[in-house]
Amino acid sequence: MGLGESVNRGSSGPVSHLLEKWREGDSEALNALVPLVYADLRRLAHRYLQNQRPDHTLQSTALVHEAYLRLAKHEKMQVENRAHFFAVLARIMRQILVDYARNQHAAKRDAGIKLVLDEAIAPGPLRQVNVVVLDDVLQALSRLDSRQGQIVELRFFGGLSLEETAFVLGVSPATVKRDWTTARLWLKKQLLQGSPA
Repeated sequence: MGLGESVNRGSSGPVSHLLEKWREGDSEALNALVPLVYADLRRLAHRYLQNQRPDHTLQSTALVHEAYLRLAKHEKMQVENRAHFFAVLARIMRQILVDYARNQHAAKRDAGIKLVLDEAIAPGPLRQVNVVVLDDVLQALSRLDSRQGQIVELRFFGGLSLEETAFVLGVSPATVKRDWTTARLWLKKQLLQGSPA
């Protein structure tokens, strides 16, 4: 089962119940929730780290645990459903990787984390991009059009389908498809130029 399928599994069941309890301020609900979605979180983290150099020190387990610690700092959070929960975690994991890459870069020149982009986002020569550069470009896109920035984050970093992304954002799949196409073109241009607008 892919991440998108598991993210969108039904709105009922223990995960939805625990998300509702957590949304109401029950911090223990998060502790009960994480074991239920741990395998999916590991897949998400592995997606980020799968193409790293062999001596890379940040592992998917550590990324999941750090994301959990950051999430646990929030006493209650407005997470609407399973897909939204994974979108929040994708954003947290992205920020952890950016922080990690910036710290590594400060300690050692060119030690940044590289991500391999989907061919739909970047042409062949740009498939591997520094996570800090990608973060800068994505922030620039979000300043121009916040929904397009969210769509890229949910689709690429969160692994959500067009339909799941539409559900999380409360817009139609046709709107997501249109914005996704526009955002990809803008990202390709910025990555080819080497810097955000």
